[in-house]
Parts: sequence; structure tokens; C-alpha cells
Amino acid sequence: MIVYGIKNCDTVKKTRRWLEANGVDFQFHDFRVDGLEQQTIEAWLEKVSWETLLNKRGTTWRKLEDPRKEQLDQHIAVELMLANPTLIKRPVVSNNGDCFVGFKEADYAAYFAN
Repeated sequence: MIVYGIKNCDTVKKTRRWLEANGVDFQFHDFRVDGLEQQTIEAWLEKVSWETLLNKRGTTWRKLEDPRKEQLDQHIAVELMLANPTLIKRPVVSNNGDCFVGFKEADYAAYFAN
């Protein structure tokens, strides 16, 4: 299992703490340190929509001066996320073909109870 995010994100920290406390083995992939490839994002998009993956609430989105923000589609969203990985909602968890975005303790507890 791989947890994608950035190490100083509070939600990523909360997710990692929960996984560790519940004995779930995982690797952490930091967007800023380890980079991000288009194939990874495209694999996620087979499981979740680009609208779910793209974080329009964060500082990066608000500060982004790109005219393509107004004509968003999946192709443009992927380009923006590759150029600005902090536009991706965090964390993204990839596990055995499953992919989920964000952290809700009840959802994690249900998923990892199986």
C-alpha cells in the first residue's frame, strides 16, 4: 500500500498516525520529494474522478494564475496536477488496485477491517 501526499499536510499526518496505530503497513510517497508521474495520476483516475482528485479549496488553487482554470477538463486537470502536485487532494491511498482520496476515520476502519 502506498500513501501519497506531502509530509507537512495535517490530513496526511493524521492518516499516517491512524495507519500506524492500527498496524497497517504502508509506504509513504511525498509528492515534493519523490515526484509524481502522469501514469500514477491516470491509474488513480481509473478509480476516482478528476473532480475528486483536484483540490480547489487549497492555497495552491487560489494562487494559481493559469487561464486554463476556467476551461477545466480531465486533460487540463492532469496537466495542472503534474505541474503543481499540491493541487491533489491528500492523501491518495493506493492499495491492491483500490484508490481512495482523503481521510475519514470511519471509512478507513471499515476498509481495513476486511
